[in-house]
Amino acid sequence: MKVVIFCGGMGTRLREETEFRPKPMVPIGDRPILWHIMKLYAHYGHKEFILCLGYKGEIIKEYFRNYQWFTSDVTLRLGPRPRIKYHNQHPEEDWVVTLVDTGLHTQTGGRLKRALRFIDDDTFLCTYGDGLTDSDINASIAFHRRQKKIVTITAVRPTGRFGDLEIEGDRVVAFNEKPEKQTNYINGGFFVMDRRIEQYLTDDNCVLEREPLERLAAEGQIAAWRHDGFWQCMDTYREQQLLTQLWNSGQAPWKVWAR
Repeated sequence: MKVVIFCGGMGTRLREETEFRPKPMVPIGDRPILWHIMKLYAHYGHKEFILCLGYKGEIIKEYFRNYQWFTSDVTLRLGPRPRIKYHNQHPEEDWVVTLVDTGLHTQTGGRLKRALRFIDDDTFLCTYGDGLTDSDINASIAFHRRQKKIVTITAVRPTGRFGDLEIEGDRVVAFNEKPEKQTNYINGGFFVMDRRIEQYLTDDNCVLEREPLERLAAEGQIAAWRHDGFWQCMDTYREQQLLTQLWNSGQAPWKVWAR
């Protein structure tokens, strides 16, 4: 099943990193977060990727064009008949990556609309280039097929960023400095979609999370796959450092391909 990944935003809240590269190329350990996301999908057998490029998209193109070069030991034959010999293989050799320029200022719905021409199947996967999870992708696909809706959203309850106050009248009776989970579910950004979504996408200014998803919800066409395990976005430098610490410690929950 093909996987659409939004890679074109400017990532303004992570300006420390995105001034120099697109957000999906910000590293977690020694690899960009985009690689981690793709490894998750590949683990479940989904190795055909459509990357929706925009801001600094040429950096992502260069990364994949030179992937073999940077991940292999190499022997070069110089002179009038040059030759390159790669000495080792890597687990990503069966990936198929389509790099699509979807425009610098195009919104998420517009990017998805442009990507649909590369999808022949009735069902596909979609996500953002800045979030990680240990959710079972294939289980969410099976759930989507049972529900028979146009969209399935992975619903998550992220770790709370702020302290919870329990108040009675005007008095605080309990304070939890770092609550483990939010009470309400939010959109975790990992979707299963049917091609029928195309009729809800208008133009480049279409924001997927606004009119399309709002209309679909009103029509009862969105199912929620609840995931109470690990999920973390990378909106800020602090979150990038948190994910890097998890990776470097060998305790990254999203590293399902190594279990």
